Order: sequence, then structure tokens, then C-alpha cells
Amino acid sequence: MSTDTEAPIYNKSALEFKSSSFSSPVLVIHSTDLKQIKHQLKEKIAQAPEFFKNSPLLIDLKFCNENEHPLEFEPLIEFLHKEKLFPIGVSGANEEQKNTAFKFYIPLHTIRGAHAESKLPPQSTTANTTENTNKKSSDEAISTVENMLITQPVRSGQRLYAKGDLTILSHVSAGAEVMAEGNIHIYGALRGRALAGVQGNTQSRIFCSALHAELISIAGHYKTSEDLDTLDQQKPTQILLQDQALIINNL
Repeated sequence: MSTDTEAPIYNKSALEFKSSSFSSPVLVIHSTDLKQIKHQLKEKIAQAPEFFKNSPLLIDLKFCNENEHPLEFEPLIEFLHKEKLFPIGVSGANEEQKNTAFKFYIPLHTIRGAHAESKLPPQSTTANTTENTNKKSSDEAISTVENMLITQPVRSGQRLYAKGDLTILSHVSAGAEVMAEGNIHIYGALRGRALAGVQGNTQSRIFCSALHAELISIAGHYKTSEDLDTLDQQKPTQILLQDQALIINNL
């Protein structure tokens, strides 16, 4: 006989944890001058307000903490919230900044990509060991790359993410967003947003048959539609990163 204190029985699970890839802008702070930071942030947001609107944000404090006087972190967080930017992780923080992050429920985060430190394995002493290590590294690289092929148009409001290269055999509509850790190939017109090399791969490129984009980005470096008005937008185009600047060439 059941009682009111017995736990209810559910036939289906109400939740689950899944591993997924999530792309977010990384704000790398180089200065400890909060006034300068606020001014330049406002300028950046004004260039692409829809891109930054209500955006999650990862904050990298590694470089600014190399200065003699560390950055006051709490006023920066309050300013970001005021500008409708929402920090979801912080990297390179000192102890005081970590405590401030916890106060605002911001977790510590290890940022991968262009700013991440890489450690090479120790050099092998035998040819066989070197060969096995190279083979294992090659196998691991192949297993983690997930290329994606899309045969249908990408509609407004859709967001796609590929851990490798992303190939789209049709167009990308305005209001759509496509992202890849590798290259992006679009065989139709690009009218939405395209972000390649989102984990910091500066060798990534974007290719499209016609460029009418709202925003293009490679490894965090971006241009908006206002920067693309002078281009011949009806020709096949490639976008690459060179000397920290986006280069756009007709093919």
C-alpha cells in the first residue's frame, strides 16, 4: 500500500548530460586601464551590435596580469553585464580575480586555441618509438576531426557547428550562422554569418560563390557587412587571415 511519502515512479528520464561543442567569443584583455577597455569595447560592439547582443563570453586575463598592477575584475564584469554581454568563463585569473569570478558564478575555464599553451611530447630515443608515437598522434587527429556536409539551404535562425571542415552545397540565408573549427566551403551565396577557425586555427579559410555576408570571421578576427560593401560580391570569393587581418580575394 502506497503512502504520500513514497517517491513517484517515472518511466522516462527527465534529463541527461551530453558532450557538445559550443562556440563563444573570447575577450582577451591586454590592458589594465579600465577606461580604455570600456571605450574600445563600446566601439567593437557598435560595429556589430547583433553579433554581440546577449552573447556569452569567455574572458582571458593572462596577458593583462603580466602588468605590475592587476586589472580590477569586478568593475569589468559589471560593465559587461550592462552592455548585455554575459561572461561564462574566465582564464588566466589571479587569486583575487578568481574569488570575484566565483562571486558572480563565473567558472574557471581553460581556453583552447590561439592563446593556449602547447607542450610537445619528449623526443623519442628510438626510431620505432617515434614511428609509433607519430602513428598514434595521426590516428588521434583523424578520430577527433568531424567534417560536415550539408546539402540543403541553411535557413534564417539555423546555427551549424563542425569540429572539422564544413561544406554547404547550397546558400546560407540572412540570419543563419555557420561555424567550423576548420574551413568553410559554401557553394551558394553567403548571406548570414560564417565563422571559421573558431578554436583559434589561423590557417582556416572561408570560400563562397557570392559574398553578401552579415559577418565573416577567422580565428576571432571579423568583418561586418559594412566592411564588405566595396567588394565585387557576385564572384566566387575566398577569405583568409594574414598578418592578423582578414584578406578577401575573388577567385
